[in-house]
Amino acid sequence: MKKRIIIIGSSGIISLNLQKKLKEKKLSFLTFGRKKINLKNKTSYKTLKKKINDQDIIIFISAEAPAKNMQMFFNNMKICDNFCKALEGKKINKLIYISSDAVYSDTTQKINEKSKTLPDSIHGMMHLMREINLKMNFKDKLCILRPTLIYGLGDSHQGYGPNRFINLARKNKDIFLFGKGEERRDHIYIDDLINVLFECIESNKFGVFNLASGKVTPFNKVAKIAISLTGSKSKIFNTKRIGTMPHNGYRPFNVSFIKKNFKKIELNTIESGMKKYLRKLN
Repeated sequence: MKKRIIIIGSSGIISLNLQKKLKEKKLSFLTFGRKKINLKNKTSYKTLKKKINDQDIIIFISAEAPAKNMQMFFNNMKICDNFCKALEGKKINKLIYISSDAVYSDTTQKINEKSKTLPDSIHGMMHLMREINLKMNFKDKLCILRPTLIYGLGDSHQGYGPNRFINLARKNKDIFLFGKGEERRDHIYIDDLINVLFECIESNKFGVFNLASGKVTPFNKVAKIAISLTGSKSKIFNTKRIGTMPHNGYRPFNVSFIKKNFKKIELNTIESGMKKYLRKLN
């Protein structure tokens, strides 16, 4: 039986860019978003079950993200439970789950795939519990990708960071930082993530892979890069920080494992990725 690609989750930055990539490669796929099948509904798994064939390659992206409260946590667990029920008895080829680096504990050391997973956020706990559920059901068929902060074309959240800074800079609007923008974080350019994801679909790769560039950059520097690349008249302002700094202001990654397993993929630095993103916007 011919392998099919099934994407669960249709509207986020990862799904949209993956769909574009698959079209470019002339590969057929099916996408199921909440408008077609709302996996929060109790009997939704019955509908999805009818859509799944043996030997399908399934990418599970669907989530209410970021999970900010316990209601969103429980909604995401419902989605995962119904997804697992839909696959009961199916002999799928592979399952690729898009998780998050939020599953890892805070540390001053570089995070790798064997680092402790003791998340201190609802979002991180949600993804970790989903991972555990999927491992129990699809251990030998499972590939888990744990991306850090994502930026690039197709982002609908416009969260704090490269996308928002570039969009503000293009409009010559001022950029306001949390505190002095001193926290150092890693980011992953969406095209790099999609290239890894596509290779996971095409090749015989299983297990856990972190997705990051391998270099942390303070947000004040990201803002300066956005202004420089756009030739903007925007100015940068510091603001009084409310609450604690996420991850104690430092979240480094050791990306040697991803480089070893995906040798053809060159990970972009924050500057090279922002340049490519800007070219796509212009």
